[in-house]
This record gives sequence, C-alpha cells and structure tokens, in this order.
Amino acid sequence: MKQFLLTMAGVFAGLLLFVVGVPFLLIVLAAGASRPAPVPAQTVVELDLRQEITDQDRANPFASFGQPTLSVMRIIATLRTAETDDHVRGLLVRLPESGMAPAMADEISDALRRFRKTGKPLIVFSQGLYPAGATPSTYMLAAAGGQVWMQPGSSLQATGMVSEDIFLKRFFDRYGVRADYEQRKEFKNAVNGYLQSDYTPAHREAAQSMLESIYGTAINRAAADRRQTPAILKASLESGPLMAEDALRLNLIDRVDYLDSARKQLSDKAGKDAVFRDIGAYARSAHAVGPSMGPAIAVIAAEGGIVTGGSGGSNPFASGDAIYSDRLEETLNDAVEDKDVKAIVLRVNSPGGSDTASEQIRRAIENAKVAGKPVVVSMGPYAASGGYWIASGASAIVAQPTTLTGSIGVFGGKFAVGEALARYGVDLRQVGVGSDYASAFSMGSGLSDSQRAAFARWMDQIYARFIGRVSEGRRLPVERVEAIAKGRVWTGAQARELGLVDQIGGFYDAVDRARALSGTNEELRLKWMASEGTPFEAISRMFGVSATSARSLAATAWILGDPRAEAILDEMAWSRKPAGSAAVRAPQPAF
Repeated sequence: MKQFLLTMAGVFAGLLLFVVGVPFLLIVLAAGASRPAPVPAQTVVELDLRQEITDQDRANPFASFGQPTLSVMRIIATLRTAETDDHVRGLLVRLPESGMAPAMADEISDALRRFRKTGKPLIVFSQGLYPAGATPSTYMLAAAGGQVWMQPGSSLQATGMVSEDIFLKRFFDRYGVRADYEQRKEFKNAVNGYLQSDYTPAHREAAQSMLESIYGTAINRAAADRRQTPAILKASLESGPLMAEDALRLNLIDRVDYLDSARKQLSDKAGKDAVFRDIGAYARSAHAVGPSMGPAIAVIAAEGGIVTGGSGGSNPFASGDAIYSDRLEETLNDAVEDKDVKAIVLRVNSPGGSDTASEQIRRAIENAKVAGKPVVVSMGPYAASGGYWIASGASAIVAQPTTLTGSIGVFGGKFAVGEALARYGVDLRQVGVGSDYASAFSMGSGLSDSQRAAFARWMDQIYARFIGRVSEGRRLPVERVEAIAKGRVWTGAQARELGLVDQIGGFYDAVDRARALSGTNEELRLKWMASEGTPFEAISRMFGVSATSARSLAATAWILGDPRAEAILDEMAWSRKPAGSAAVRAPQPAF
C-alpha cells in the first residue's frame, strides 16, 4: 500500500508539474521572446540564401522546431523595412552554390535593386556557383546586388539550364505495371513519366520553350545590371566553367576576395561598433509594423497543393503545406466582411490539385468582386493548372516573368498492378454490384473500353469547364483559350503576351495594382490575414483534446508569433487523392 501511495503521489506530482510548470515555463520564455533586443545603431543585415527557401511563411506553427527556412515574402518585406531604418547601414547577401527557383530569384532581385537605390552599401558574396538547378537565375540575383564578390579559387558555372525528367514506361512494362491515364490535352504532361519512355513532341516543345524564356529573362536582367549587352554576357557565361579570377576578367563579378574582407568593408562603412545581424533576427527586432487600424489592403497567402476541406493532418510538426479550399474561402469571406478592407491581394504559389477545390476558391474570389472588393492575384514560382483556375477569376493577375503558369488542362487515371502482383503469387479478385463503371478504378486490371469511354467523357467535361472559366474570367473568346490551353505550361512573360496575365511584376506591384483598383484616395495599410487555423487547433490534434482545452496553453501563442498556425499534412494531401479523381495539376520541372 505504501508503495502504491508513493507511486500515485509521484504520478500526481508529475501531472501537476506538467499542468502548472510547463505553462509557467512557456510564459517565462514568451515574456523574453516578446521583448526582442533592439536593433543596434550600426547594423549590417545578413541575408543567407544557402538555406531552404519557401515562397511564403510556413503555415505550421511548429515548423520552426525542425529545419529552419526563410520565405521570399518575409525577405522582401524585411528588406523594405531595412530601406528606411536608419539603424541599418548595409546588407550582405550570401549566395547559394546552386540554382534558385527562377521566380524566387526574380522577386528577391527586385528587392535588392530597390535596396541599392537607398545608397546603403550592399555586397553579394559567393563561394562558387555550380551546375545544379537554374544557375543563371542565381547569377541574375547576384548581378542585381551591384557588387559581386567571389572567394578566390571558387568557380562560376552558370553556362545554361537543363530540365531532366524520368520516364518509367519500360520499367513498368518489364514488371507488369500498367499506368492507365487520360490527359487533356497533348501538353498536359504531368503523368508522361508513367506513360512514355521519351518526350513526346508536345512535351519537348513546351519544356524547351519554357527553358528558353527563363534563360532569356536571366540573361537580359543580369546584362542590364552589369551594364553589358545580353549577347556579350551570355557568351561570357557560356564560355565556362570559369574560375573566379576568369569571371573577374570578363566583368561578370567585381572582386575576388574572402568573406572576412567583405565583412570588414561593410563594417568600416557602417561605422565603429557595427553589428552583423541575420535577417530573421533583424525582422524580429525591427518590429516595423504599420498602423493596425484604418483602411487596408488584405493580404492572403496560399501555398501548396489545392485540396478540399478545411484542416490539416494529425501531425502538428509536419512541414508540408496545402491550400485547403474551405479555409481559403472563409478567409476571403472574412476580408469581404471587414469594413476596413478596400481590396485584396491573394499570393498564390501552387502547381494545382483538385478541380472542385479550385472552383470553390474561384467562386469565393468572384463573390468578393461582386461585393466591391477587387482581388489581385500575385503569382509566386508556380500558379499553374488549379493555381491558374483560382487566378483566372481575379480582377487582375501580376506574375514574375519566370513564374510558371497556365497549364489549362486536366488528367486522371490509375495504376493497374494485378499482373505485377500475380508474378509474385499474389492474386486480386473482386465482387461488386451496380454498373460496369463501379470497378473502373480497382487496381487489378486496366480500364475496359466502356469504362474508358465514360471516364474520357468526364475528363472532357472538366476540361471544357476549365476553358469556360478562363474565357469568362479573362474575357477571352473560348476559341482563343482553347488554342493556348491544351495543358501547356507558360512562363509569366509568355502568359502576358497571350493575355493570361495582366502585368509583369512582384508582390508589391500587385499591392500597387490593388490600391489603384480600390477606387479610394486614402492611404491603405497592408493587413495580413491568416488562411490557416490557430495554434490551439494544432495542439488539439496533437493531444486529442478540444481546442477549448488547448487554450489553457495560451502562452504558446506568444512564442509562436505567427498567426498562420494550422498544422499541415504529414505528407502532401495530394498523395492521398481518391482513385478516379480528376486533377488540375501542373508538372514541376526539375531544373
């Protein structure tokens, strides 16, 4: 009995420590976190682009406990603050050693050009650029910074771009796996890797055209910043691989030296006692928040695959993001009902997903416009297929020249693995009732002729609906949309020429467009509106308790510091789409 009582006392003490001690500890930590150190009088901000970068801040409130990431939106907003902050005396940018997503490089390079206009010193430092990814886009970003330094003995290899695809048809044929898909239409190549053993003519044409557009943008922008002709700069880069000393001779960079020398130069210009501060730490310290009241432009972020529903998965530490149609619709409706909001900027970075989820969000945008709230879509690296379905109904679309967009098409199908399993002694059998179509998406065998005909009719209907939505939203004849659709991915520059995009530019260009469309002469602040859940919901999913009970840990919200707080799926919801569903999703090229 004595041992039992001691055990129970220990359990009670542990529970008391957890219920009282943990919240107390969180409150203590939060109190310190809520009072960040002030920005030193002579600060040099350091932007390290060698880490993982997303387009938008991660929605998951616990993501910061894993691998830290930067977001393009956080970078450009912080650099805007640094422009007018008298404490900031310079900027040091560390380049990655591989290629960046082209549209991300476009957005950040725009911010660097703007920062340069302040007259504050800026150095872009590289320890080498090697042939992995869109290296010309990384070099373009470096050129935008003005002074480009490279470490002695490092290499500049930005000689071009390659997109590489894996084709699995011969592998599937060998092992008895059948990929049974319908595509609308010939350029909708998201599943070509399963169906083909090489590029189809349409696939090759689209991929080549996309690469040429992205490469041309990088060369032209870098040439303008380096004050060279595009032809000369292109020839210099393509003569590589180059050592840093060769790059200096060709006027591709400004200095060959070490990082400590770059730091010393910036420190000398910033003044004695200069302090280098990481851009994340600076952002937390600066607290450059505009007015919290008055007329506003609502900013809503949407990143990831598009799925139906309104909640994430059960793992609050998951790092993947998704666009949940219920959540985003609710947030758009909140912006409409907010009397302070005069216009909406929706930042979209998505390769697409569910056609029904995309239509739900498009409808919410249409309702916002009817209510007198213009909606401007700012496109990130991707806004294609379902991402374009969403954008097509906006009041205006702003994209970077290298944004991947369009992909107006649809696909769907299944893998039939009955033959493959039979080779290993596993037999699939089935019973059923109803029509022949009921078994269309069983995994034993491919589609029968009647099943394929019925499925193809459904694909045609979804494709026609997509065409109609784009025609209506962009005020283009149906015939014109059909000619430029066919599932083809376009860059933002190409889409602008085709009428699929209104303006080439970045996020703040979209803000200016929204301000102009608002019809008001009042000063409009930016009001960031979360389209995700709260930290309490994340905690409730983690512990299996109600959100109300989770509020007892309110101190955690102080530490999280990010209003977008819903835990997202442990793996992309896309991977669990129902069999036989239609997908409006674009391929994401591997540069």
